[in-house]
Amino acid sequence: MVKVLEKLGCEVQYNTKQTCCGQPAYNAGYRDEAKSVATKFLHDFSEQTYIVSPSGSCTGYIRNCYDKLFENSSEHNLCNQVQGNAMEFTEFITGVLKKEDVGAVMSCKATYHDACGALRECGIKAAPRKLLSNVGGLELVEMAECETCCGFGGTFAVKYEAISVGMAQVKVKSAMETGAKYIITTDVSCMMHMQGYIDNHKLPIRTMHIADVLASGW
Repeated sequence: MVKVLEKLGCEVQYNTKQTCCGQPAYNAGYRDEAKSVATKFLHDFSEQTYIVSPSGSCTGYIRNCYDKLFENSSEHNLCNQVQGNAMEFTEFITGVLKKEDVGAVMSCKATYHDACGALRECGIKAAPRKLLSNVGGLELVEMAECETCCGFGGTFAVKYEAISVGMAQVKVKSAMETGAKYIITTDVSCMMHMQGYIDNHKLPIRTMHIADVLASGW
């Protein structure tokens, strides 16, 4: 992600002291612990600048849930500032930098998985496809039910393992039916879940983050 942003003329700063945004604790019902981690996040990223994340899930959580954690608190104004600065990688490139072609080249056939965090929490659907359509040599083929959840869902995969694995099976099967070599997505959590299913069944397909695709060939 940094490689692509720098190529597009951005000055990228990385705070080595940063930790989690707090989403895992929040989704598991540990609101006090989530607020503690989220408070650190606010101060780690308190500068008035864009916060670009390679995860629609993290971005969506910051935008949609931080208000509930910091309502009527001394951190509320800082919360609003950070929420306004938080952006997912592909929407930043297409929406802020106004770029759709980053000069990437990757000669293969691939399909795109709409990660729930990006699609449902951030409303991101067109941006990744615009960027992928301009990757030299890449044949992008839509799979059936591309918007269907892969089954990870954080703690859902732990609490409802059988259902979670079944959803991964359906998603990977749909991808393989396109003849694609790669399943491209915006979220590492989806990749981890689907790749786990792929590895366990020794299937001839791989997951790949869109940042790695956009950083290919140059």
